[in-house]
Amino acid sequence: MPRALAKIGDRIIAETASWKTVENNVYFPRSAIIDDSILQDSDRSTFCSWKGYASYWHLKVGGRTLENAAWYYPDPYDAAADIKDHVAFCKLSAPFSCPFTNVF
Repeated sequence: MPRALAKIGDRIIAETASWKTVENNVYFPRSAIIDDSILQDSDRSTFCSWKGYASYWHLKVGGRTLENAAWYYPDPYDAAADIKDHVAFCKLSAPFSCPFTNVF
């Protein structure tokens, strides 16, 4: 079975054989994050009309902080219930290279 992998540079930050794809984003189970110490709370919140309110984390890796680079839906609407307890990562965020999500 294919696996999904999120990396920052050469560092793998999440890996799983079980993920969800929504709107071209790969959502990893929360348990797929290898090291929780990279997660820093963010005040950012956004709203999607069918998923609900998203919360964000900054990612701190190798002395760099990627702001609002991961998001999740703590209480998704019924239409998005499959991504409860899942996390997605941005694909590109200046000035740093954000996690690239690959499926292999």
